[in-house]
Order: sequence, then C-alpha cells, then structure tokens
Amino acid sequence: MPPSPIRAVRALGAPVALCAALIGALAAPAPAAAEPVAPAPAPATAEATRIMPLGDSITGSPGCWRALLWNDLQQAGRTSIDFVGTQGPQGCGVDHDGDNEGHPGLLVTNVAQQGLLTGWLEATDPDVVMVHFGTNDVWSGIPTATILDAYTTLVAQMRAANPGMRIAVAQIIPMDSARSCGTCAQGVQDLNAAIPAWAAEQSTDRSPVVVADQWTGFETDTDTYDGVHPNAAGDRKIADTWFPVVDGLLGTAG
Repeated sequence: MPPSPIRAVRALGAPVALCAALIGALAAPAPAAAEPVAPAPAPATAEATRIMPLGDSITGSPGCWRALLWNDLQQAGRTSIDFVGTQGPQGCGVDHDGDNEGHPGLLVTNVAQQGLLTGWLEATDPDVVMVHFGTNDVWSGIPTATILDAYTTLVAQMRAANPGMRIAVAQIIPMDSARSCGTCAQGVQDLNAAIPAWAAEQSTDRSPVVVADQWTGFETDTDTYDGVHPNAAGDRKIADTWFPVVDGLLGTAG
C-alpha cells in the first residue's frame, strides 16, 4: 500500500531541513579576516652630531688627517657623528665621511670680511666646528691681531647660526721659512702664542671655545712634504691632537 501524502512529507522533512541548514551555512558570509597587527615602531635614534672641519688646504686638500680622525672617533664609540661641509672627500684611500669646509688658498681674514662662512653654515648646520685656519694669512704677512679679529668674526657668525656652537681652534702647524716665506716660521709662532688668551676671552659655558695645540711636537722636516702641508706622519699627529679635543666637545651639551 503506498504511503500517505502526510507520511511522505514527514519522511522528507528531516532531509529538507538538513539541506536547508547546509545551504544557510554556505550562504552565510565568512567571518572577516583578523586585521594584521602593525609591527612596533623602531626606537628613535639620536640625531648625529654634525662636525665641520674648517680651514684651508691643510684641512681640505686632501686633508687625510680627517679620515684618520673619523675612524679614531668611530672606534672609540663615537658613531653618531656626521662630518659636514660643502666640500666633498678627496681620496686618502680610507673609508670615512669626507665632507669638509677646507678651501685651498683661502685666507681666514678674507672669509671673515666676505661673510663666506655664513653661507656654509646655512648649508650644513653644524653643531661643532674645528678650525685650522691662518696659514695663508701668515704667509701673506697679515698681522696676528688682524687674524684674531677674523677669528672673532667667525665665532660670532657661528653663534648667530647656532647659539650653542661648540668650537675648537687649532694653534696651527709650523711652516719652514726656507720653503715658504722668510717670516712664516715666526709669524706662526706669534699667532699660536696669542690663541689661548683669545680663546679664553671668547669661550662661554653655552658655546665653549677650546684650543687644539697642533704646533707643539710637529716638525716641518719630518711631518710635512713641502715645509707647509702634512705628510702621512703629519696627518697622524694632527688626528691624534684633534681627537681628545673633539671627543671632549662631543660630551659637552650645546
């Protein structure tokens, strides 16, 4: 006897309900994927201290003492530094930050009178300036007092750009009068003798002016190749003299 229509519907009810449930499950939207978690930002690094080597050809042509000093500072843990200047590296065969403000042939008195440093400061924004300047002035017979006046002008320009400027000024390396000018050796001594008192007058707590004695122990016969410019031995001596001075300024808040 065939099943009644009611029984047939009841018999089909369970499979139909199951199918409906499956269809509903398939039709339901899939749960949204979890948003990716952004990685934690890297910790900020301290801004590098910007150091300008400033001078003439002894600083910039090629100025290989800068390469030695750069690497000495790196090896001493002073890795957050940046040598700056509008002049680029000039070889030396040693990896280093070669930017500098060494201009062959320039007189510091001309730089001061013409306001050249102001533009260089604007372009590079240093925190520390290392000055070895005056060799060409001495060679040109410029009096010591006039050279010191130029130094004073440069210091004022540095502080106008950065009131907390830290400044190191070198007692410049000697010159051999037999291979430069007849009065050069004495002119260098006169200038160097006057620099410490001048620096003491210029120095402030906020903007210290310190002296690097590049004259004592430097010999023109063994440390230069022409009586004026350093050879490899001279470069090593210059870097060694700059190191404690610059290292000390890097530890001084501007």
